[in-house]
Amino acid sequence: MRNKTNKHLGIEVAPELHYKLHYIAKYEGRSGNGQILHLIRQCIRDFEKENGEIPLPKEETNGI
Repeated sequence: MRNKTNKHLGIEVAPELHYKLHYIAKYEGRSGNGQILHLIRQCIRDFEKENGEIPLPKEETNGI
C-alpha cells in the first residue's frame, strides 16, 4: 500500500534511457522505481559526505 505522506515525482525520459535504466535495475535485482530510489539515496549520501548533512525543515513543506 502506498504511503500517503510520500511525495510523487514524475519525470520524462528518452526511450533509450528508460530501457538502459531498467536493464541495470534488472541486473541489480531492483525494479525501475527501486533503482531510481537507490540512485537518489546514493547521490544524497555522496553530497552529505562532502558537504555535511542537509538540514530538514521543522515542519513539512511542499518542497523547495
